[in-house]
Amino acid sequence: MDRTAGRFAHFDVNLSILFTELPLLERPAAAAAAGFGAVELWWPWPRDPTPARAELDALRAALESAGTQLVGLNFYAGELPGPDRGALSVPGEESARFRANVEVAADFAASVGCTALNALYGNRIEGVDPEVQDTLALENLTLAARAADRVGATLLIEALGAAESPHYPLVSAPAAVEVVERVNKATGLDNAAFLMDLYHLARNGEDLPRVIDTYADRTGHAQIADVPGRGAPGTGGLDIPGLLGRLRTAGYDGWIGLEYKPDGPSAASFGWLNRPLSDPQQT
Repeated sequence: MDRTAGRFAHFDVNLSILFTELPLLERPAAAAAAGFGAVELWWPWPRDPTPARAELDALRAALESAGTQLVGLNFYAGELPGPDRGALSVPGEESARFRANVEVAADFAASVGCTALNALYGNRIEGVDPEVQDTLALENLTLAARAADRVGATLLIEALGAAESPHYPLVSAPAAVEVVERVNKATGLDNAAFLMDLYHLARNGEDLPRVIDTYADRTGHAQIADVPGRGAPGTGGLDIPGLLGRLRTAGYDGWIGLEYKPDGPSAASFGWLNRPLSDPQQT
């Protein structure tokens, strides 16, 4: 991956949670103006898994015009932010929407050089046997892994925080990594990996140094926000510079996604990056 562009070369900005005060197509340029050469996105069309080509082309043009590299993209996940936490394990219409989206998302990722595709598992549904949902999930994750492999991408599996996502079954690092291993075994492609979101894991009370030491070699992407408020680093209690240094020492050399809620204009929320130990390569 090219980490030479932008002031903060090892960090990317999640444009689905930062710069949301701007229309979607203006956010890549705003991120570039703030010094970032890389961005990530949740699926930008929450109720449309197969948007018109013109919408996809417009987003691609905005990324290219800004000179920003898309380094992470979610598959269709329903209303996010909102009540949904993915679609792939939800029987019926939502599963069908996910399947319809798989090749669309993979093709878009390929067109902009994005090599990480995140597949949120989906909530448990009242009245549906969890085993039925897990079987459906594995089928859909297998499809997603094959589509990701076709375009040279990694399939990411994420654990979320139980307090914010009470119906989401993957609320620990071991639970998410177990799904990663099931997918890799089912496909034989070995292109599924763990998305290590330090905010969600901390909210779940996990031992973050132990998680890092145990799972860094199976991590395909990392994200950060401070705890408890999901604000910028330095607004809560996490030693984020120390944790990022531990990630690097453990062998993770991928992107660090900024997925926090800014307190005010997004462009004014990056002061913490200018403090000592802000670059995880230097910790």
